[in-house]
Amino acid sequence: MCFRVKYPVEVGDDTGDRTGAEAVGVTAEGETRWLTPEQQQAWVVLLGVIARLPTALDAQLQRDAGITHIEYGVLSWLSRRPERTARMSEIAALNSVTLSHLSRIASRLEHRGWLRRAPDPGDGRTTLATLTNLGWDKVVATAPGHVEAVQRHVFDHLQPTQVHQLLTLSAPILDGLSGVHPPAPSRGSPMKSPPTSLAARETRWSRSADRPTASR
Repeated sequence: MCFRVKYPVEVGDDTGDRTGAEAVGVTAEGETRWLTPEQQQAWVVLLGVIARLPTALDAQLQRDAGITHIEYGVLSWLSRRPERTARMSEIAALNSVTLSHLSRIASRLEHRGWLRRAPDPGDGRTTLATLTNLGWDKVVATAPGHVEAVQRHVFDHLQPTQVHQLLTLSAPILDGLSGVHPPAPSRGSPMKSPPTSLAARETRWSRSADRPTASR
């Protein structure tokens, strides 16, 4: 696919004398590192994937399972944890959402009987989330359709060698984002959390085959 895009705000002007490091987007300290035309094309494609893929996966989950992508992700993550339990703070960090946002998600899951929360016996300041038997059954029933959607929207378009390239290219970008956290709500003005990073979620949930691994 070819993208012919011109963004003068982001792409440098090649009419001047730009050689060496400047030509590949590295400028002197304090100067803007404008994107090269090739970087801009790659960036536009990446933005398209970030925008459209979560929407496609979420649509399948809501249509076939009555659950959102992030809700399924929380349940799926818990299904892989020892005793199907994790600290709420850990889940929030892994999903790049605030604790208040995760609390609202957990409330919905609790209401449907898929998750329960309780104080951590070893640390009363923290809360544990546990996947219930009903929640486990929901993950087992939902995973096949979700995996098929991932295959259809992503891997059906790639050759085996490209899958390895995707991993190789994505991993350092994800590592570079490891210190990025969602902004805390400002006092007196609750703020919605930004969309969860798909790359972060899927990489953490899919280190092994995307199926529940905890035993009943």
